[in-house]
Amino acid sequence: MSRTLQLAEQLISRPSITPEDAGCLELLAERLGNLGFHCERMDGGPDHFRVHNLWAVRRTGLPQAKTLIFAGHTDVVPTGPVEQWSYPPFTPTYHDGKLFGRGASDMKTSIAAFIVALEEFLAAHADTPLDIALLLTSDEEGPAHDGTKTVIQALQARQEPMDWCIVGEPTAVRQTGDMIKNGRRGSLSGRLTVEGIQGHIAYPQLARNPIHQAVPALTELAGIEWDKGNAFFPPTSWQISNMHGGTGASNVIPGDVVIDFNFRYSSENTAESLKQRVKSVLDKHALEYDLTWSLSGEPFLTTPGDLVTAAQEAIRAETGLETELSTSGGTSDGRFIAKACPQVIELGPPNATIHKIDEHIVVTDVEPLKNIYRRLMENLHTRLQSACAEQGATA
Repeated sequence: MSRTLQLAEQLISRPSITPEDAGCLELLAERLGNLGFHCERMDGGPDHFRVHNLWAVRRTGLPQAKTLIFAGHTDVVPTGPVEQWSYPPFTPTYHDGKLFGRGASDMKTSIAAFIVALEEFLAAHADTPLDIALLLTSDEEGPAHDGTKTVIQALQARQEPMDWCIVGEPTAVRQTGDMIKNGRRGSLSGRLTVEGIQGHIAYPQLARNPIHQAVPALTELAGIEWDKGNAFFPPTSWQISNMHGGTGASNVIPGDVVIDFNFRYSSENTAESLKQRVKSVLDKHALEYDLTWSLSGEPFLTTPGDLVTAAQEAIRAETGLETELSTSGGTSDGRFIAKACPQVIELGPPNATIHKIDEHIVVTDVEPLKNIYRRLMENLHTRLQSACAEQGATA
């Protein structure tokens, strides 16, 4: 059995349901300490929802060094009904060429691949000009208030260098390497409450039905083309997720209706521009309403450059695939890291079973992932060495 799978098993066997870490970070810090990393716990949050964070860094002290960060999360989503699993969710189990367990895809195998790739890379390149760091949290699957977001803010405050970042989220579709995320759409949610006047359904002239009033505005919002997207982002999408109105009785006109909706938006829009367009539609329909907003993350994009090229070359060399760049899917902690780090990508295993009953990873996807991470570091190492040599020759 490979060392990557062995470490993945150790991590999966720890029931780290968000925000719990269940000892994952202690295990990882021990491995990283043996590689010369300075490991710093940056835990946060209230006592009843304690979040576990680890910042581990190995700096060369070279003036020309650049910093590569591996970022990920040790927390997992709840299992759901345990009796529906084919195997106990926190007992790593192999069957039919697959490793089953909660976190197998999202994203404990990626973290195991980080560590083993680092061990192999540093064994071969102890004198690398590449500074390497890991940012690991137990608050990605939860509210994400006291995890990566607050650690990044603290690192910014003390001016920690950050040049490149790989987030190990599961990004592949069919096999490891076929897709990486070089950005993510923004996520903006709204809760709209349209006020009416409650009354007897037989006397509508004495009431005001807020559902009837809201429907024309909602229909207009659903039909708007918010933008056409661009070369990297699909068009902005507006979707209703929930609608609540009525008392439950069949003879009462409700006094209000509450509509939850969400924008997944491209870089062609901003949160403020979307808010203004929604408000103009609601005002046009003369609704009496209250509207609250929640911004989960702004869009970010890493255009092809050193990091994307190094990843593409590594994937091609290890798998023969020409990887697809994509910004599809949900949000990730990359949205926080991108505020401090100019180049951020997400690169991980297939995502077909994430958050599902019987989450698993195909065993043949594991070693290629570790090898991609190692070769990506080698590619950046070579680029830095060449840049150093050129600077020396110029001097």
